[in-house]
Amino acid sequence: MRDSYPLLVQTDFPALRRGRLETLQANLGYRCNQSCLHCHVAAGPKRTEEMSWETMEQLLGFGRRQGVSTFDLTGGAPELNPHFRRLVEAARGEGFKVIDRCNLTILNEPGQEDLADFLAAHGVEVVASLPCYLEENVDRQRGDGVFQSSLAGLRRLNALGYGLSGSGRTLSLVYNPAGASLPPDQAQLEAAYKEQLATRYGIVFNRLFTLANMPIRRFGSTLLSRNAFHDYMRLLKDAHRDANLDGVMCRSLISVDWQGHVHDCDFNQMLGLPPGGAAGPVHLSALLERDLENAPIRVADHCYGCTAGQGSSCGGALDGTSQEEKTCTNS
Repeated sequence: MRDSYPLLVQTDFPALRRGRLETLQANLGYRCNQSCLHCHVAAGPKRTEEMSWETMEQLLGFGRRQGVSTFDLTGGAPELNPHFRRLVEAARGEGFKVIDRCNLTILNEPGQEDLADFLAAHGVEVVASLPCYLEENVDRQRGDGVFQSSLAGLRRLNALGYGLSGSGRTLSLVYNPAGASLPPDQAQLEAAYKEQLATRYGIVFNRLFTLANMPIRRFGSTLLSRNAFHDYMRLLKDAHRDANLDGVMCRSLISVDWQGHVHDCDFNQMLGLPPGGAAGPVHLSALLERDLENAPIRVADHCYGCTAGQGSSCGGALDGTSQEEKTCTNS
């Protein structure tokens, strides 16, 4: 697999500093029941890396001392970590909001049949990946049968009140373009998703987040193999908007890898980039007493993926001004 990292580290991206820390995003491991082309983690069934309970205890301590409000759990499929449920119970018991970044198909895996009930019982917010409302598009991007399995997962969640108005159980969906293009307008695509999923399948959800594909790891390697890397970077840079800089996720979030090392965002984690101002790896245990507000943020050329067009973050678009197409049919 060709690595795009050497092409990203030299950058003219604007300097950034962190604001108040609100979210602790933790990658619980790279094992996943899927192997998606766009996955910036390069997760898959054969990956073995996973966070230990000892590191999770340090996460909880860090969250308390830093006064974060949200634990954002990701992977791979974070639910495949053997300590996932214990961490959720502990975090919710201490009053943290917990987000599970779920691929939906995990809800149907052997041994996970009660996962949806567990998430509902503990008030976990679900952010679920569904790259289109059309079966052929999803299966082409993620594998045969993924779309129908995703629908089954969504129906499980809907049956528990997720996505229903007034239930208090929030279900958000995530869209990624299938290739080297910017995401469509988030508000317009959300309306299309809601209409199509309700009409075709009787499924409801609360919000849609549109995310740009990052030119790193598996997707970056694919761009390089197709000689499309530089064209995609040009697209991102030409669409950069300074107005999006205030809303990028790294200003209120830090990312922790499965070993407990801290990074300024999930994408920096995948590139092995230490936090801004650090010469090498930094473990979260070294930051327990440090005030991280106004700390420098490590930037590289992939950061343009967060500021292009309407902007892109873990919470979706930043300003909603994109004029791209509003369907997922030809992205």
